Amino acid sequence: MQSRALVVLLLVIPSAVAQNYAGNIFQRDAGGMIQRVRVHLEPATGTCGPTPRVTLSSHHGPFLEGTESNDCDFEFVNVPEGDYFVQVSGTDLTPADVNSNIHVSASGSADFDIRLKRTDTPQYGGLPANAFVSASDLAVPNRARKEFDKAAELIRRQELQEAIKKLNRAIHLYPQYAVAYNNLAVIYGQLGDRAHENEALQKAISVNPSFALGYVNLGRMEMKANNYPAAEPFLAKAAELNPADVNALVLLSYSEFMDKSFDAAIANSRKAHALEQPHAFAHRVAARAFEQEKRGADAIAELETFLKEEPSGPRAAAARQEIDVVKTALPN
Repeated sequence: MQSRALVVLLLVIPSAVAQNYAGNIFQRDAGGMIQRVRVHLEPATGTCGPTPRVTLSSHHGPFLEGTESNDCDFEFVNVPEGDYFVQVSGTDLTPADVNSNIHVSASGSADFDIRLKRTDTPQYGGLPANAFVSASDLAVPNRARKEFDKAAELIRRQELQEAIKKLNRAIHLYPQYAVAYNNLAVIYGQLGDRAHENEALQKAISVNPSFALGYVNLGRMEMKANNYPAAEPFLAKAAELNPADVNALVLLSYSEFMDKSFDAAIANSRKAHALEQPHAFAHRVAARAFEQEKRGADAIAELETFLKEEPSGPRAAAARQEIDVVKTALPN
């Protein structure tokens, strides 16, 4: 009999977002529903071993449950288009960073292969002990972690008010629970309660000043309100705490672009490109910044690099149109 796995979309990993801009050059990750998405794990050992938990993470995404259809194959149904980060827990394997991001769209593939590498780092509460989990998080009492896990299940069922109660219970049992504060904030964000969202995120970074994800989500919150100058310090702090976080750098560069700090936007876009886990959208940001500085040749070069990294899909089509516009409208 085939084993079955619980596949849950959690709240604790960031993903890149793109705000609308003139001419719809920048597209928000949203839109259609993909009926089936398959994630195939490729472990270096050749086998997945005990059934792992696979997580797709998106700041604005829904909460999904899936099944392991075959060995190392996980299926999701009715997945909204957008960017997701793949995580694997409950095993001694973890995704190799270079293949951890997937983009789900109607114009792209619905099948994704995720290369795994072995890790000797233990797993705690469904979250890997990575840069986003502090030493205090690793000391979470078992009772608090159980409340946190109950909240995750309630979130998956969209029982958000009950999830809030469980997260508050977890925080009562362990007041230093930064990840619980973070998830509480994301729920409030979904409910449109900005005041409580901000309060929970501020608490998350106060109990753990090194919690990079808290700063990323504070930056996202300000971006959602079109308050880009306020977003920049939070995103810069996240990038400082975790220099390998490409999403923090992309969000920072986009905020700087919207704040008309074009040189800074270009610099941080290039930092994002230099990471082992490149993000094609960084080139779109840099291209628009070069356009604002009337540097047409540089803008075209960035867009051409974008097309090498993302050659198909609606964003690629928009990039090709933008190249044509730049060639005719801007001096080289």
